[in-house]
Amino acid sequence: MRVIDRSATVCWILLALSLGLSDARAGTTYTYVDLVHRMIDMEHLAVLPADGESCRQWSSFDRASQYDAKSDKYIHWGANGDGGQFIRSEGDAVVMAEMKGPGCIWRIWSALAKQGHVKIYLDGSDKPAVDLPFEQYFTGKTEPFAYPALSYQLADVGSRGHNLYVPIPFQKSCKVIAEKGWGAYYQFVYSTFPEGTKVPTFQWPLASESKAALAKVNHFFQSELGTDPAGKRNGLITQSDTIVIPAGGFETLELEGPCAITGIRGSVDTAGRDDEIEALRQLVLSIRFDGHEKPAVWSPLGDFFGTAPGKNLYRSLATGMTKDGFYAYWYMPFQQNAVIRLQNDGNKDRSISFELDVAPLARPLKGLGHFHAKWHRDLLPVREDRRPDWTILKTSGRGRFCGVMLDVWNPRGGWWGEGDEKFFVDGEKFPSTIGTGSEDYFGYAWCHPGLFQYAYHCQTMTQGNRGHQSVLRWHITDNIPFHTSFEASIEKYFGNDRGTQYSCLTCFYLDPDHDDPILPTSMDQRLGYYIKPPPGGAGFRVLGDPSGTVQEQGMAGYGTAKWKNNNQLWWTGAKPGDQLDILLEVKKAGTYEVVVKLTKAIDYGIVQMAIDHKNAGEPIDLFNRGVIPSGPISLGRHELAAGKHTLTVKIIGANDNAVKAYMFGLDEIVLKPE
Repeated sequence: MRVIDRSATVCWILLALSLGLSDARAGTTYTYVDLVHRMIDMEHLAVLPADGESCRQWSSFDRASQYDAKSDKYIHWGANGDGGQFIRSEGDAVVMAEMKGPGCIWRIWSALAKQGHVKIYLDGSDKPAVDLPFEQYFTGKTEPFAYPALSYQLADVGSRGHNLYVPIPFQKSCKVIAEKGWGAYYQFVYSTFPEGTKVPTFQWPLASESKAALAKVNHFFQSELGTDPAGKRNGLITQSDTIVIPAGGFETLELEGPCAITGIRGSVDTAGRDDEIEALRQLVLSIRFDGHEKPAVWSPLGDFFGTAPGKNLYRSLATGMTKDGFYAYWYMPFQQNAVIRLQNDGNKDRSISFELDVAPLARPLKGLGHFHAKWHRDLLPVREDRRPDWTILKTSGRGRFCGVMLDVWNPRGGWWGEGDEKFFVDGEKFPSTIGTGSEDYFGYAWCHPGLFQYAYHCQTMTQGNRGHQSVLRWHITDNIPFHTSFEASIEKYFGNDRGTQYSCLTCFYLDPDHDDPILPTSMDQRLGYYIKPPPGGAGFRVLGDPSGTVQEQGMAGYGTAKWKNNNQLWWTGAKPGDQLDILLEVKKAGTYEVVVKLTKAIDYGIVQMAIDHKNAGEPIDLFNRGVIPSGPISLGRHELAAGKHTLTVKIIGANDNAVKAYMFGLDEIVLKPE
């Protein structure tokens, strides 16, 4: 081992406590500008949470998912009718969310915001602080949310995801009510502060200084991502070098404290895309803080910078990859030392250029956590009644969960993101955050494969949902404080036996007395696991190359034994006029009644079926507000010769009340001889 030690002089006297890192204790007072500053304050994430701090989510998740305390069992845990759920009705309106203060809404999301008004009532007032058509929360042009980098739809990439990141604080209470025609699917993410904290009640119109603060953040998100949001820090030292790490070797750099790593930038020389993908998984970055034997940071180098596989250009607040190189602006404080190790597990020497920003601590390490970033695959199994949950992180101690980059290998194609995120805080049996779908958690909708990049969430790489997808969500304002333990999971409907594989980088802070349980992963588990399975699915053979995506979908989450073998052939991404041809084999010539069993749901279409290109039966409307089997549907009696025939499904429209996604699901084809 060769030790590179350029840090003998990197040791500073502690500076006074800065206002930007003031933690939320009882009696703390925040202005609206203080709350807006949180949107770009990476240092605050390192402050360990005070008693009474929390972050939760109200959403339209399917309330059939329940925990039964008497039996200690999770019931209908994969229920997925997430579009129109709410707390209760009040006349013709519905209550979406109710919150006790002091607190602040940080994030509002919807997949299908429409013209029905959504009203936000604060601190017991009978006059709403915000009263707008839900769609106008997300235009980037409508006051008080007229900031296009904070209020936006993803329509430019074809997705229906709607996002709002304008703080809405309240002192005592918050109630959100939606009127008829508001749309479908929603999430409200909010923090609560310790009792006695003073926050301003959101008022419209905003004060001039509040608007100026939001405009400054909006400008940073539009024009300055890729730079340190803290600007030039007092006492900052930047160390840079280019090193060659031999195959099988490593290099280390030790920094003396007390100080903080505030930025890491770098690049790797590679020869083409395949070599780049290999190199960025073969190279591993690890960092140990303050004498801990286990690294707090352990990740393949590329994944650490927020995307995989390989180099995919994007910019977010915390991480990014640009033509000039990679960057990460996580704040990493330590008291005694930090040992940074870069290891090359490949069979080629690698030339790496790097820059490391190190700055004095803005406050004593006591009260701060160590930064953790861990990469893994299939970390921990879950108990049987919690399937289809897939574990992102499970740890103990005090800290903050700050987000995840998820690399999805989806070889059969189609919609991979059915499953909800679930965050269990401090031993909760039922999660205080439960979502409406994996892609919803990442800020878009219906797994649209368009690339997008925003400060807090991105889809940085896609192969049309057939192959690799890389998505991230950084929790900056909406980080999840925990005091004794934390578990994050996301539902993974497609098992490894189908070929669908997940890997993730999870980022969080943890008090210095605790190590996280995630262990390093060998190189054979980092490369080569993404292998395409043979074609087919759900027992059907598709003919030709239809529009959209055809795949097998597991249906156990909608109720076991309702679908044959608990799966179906699922056709998504089609439009009216598109056709799907399915092989229909007849063993013996004769007259048969052809019966199909299909699926109905809110986003399914109207189809006309045909046998050997002649219409069979009447058009079938597959709309239903929940996901249910259709039951047997007769396509009539047909003279069929022995051999191969074609069953054709043609999309001809959708119910007026349906979400216009035109999906189709086939459970079974039954031939009944006369």
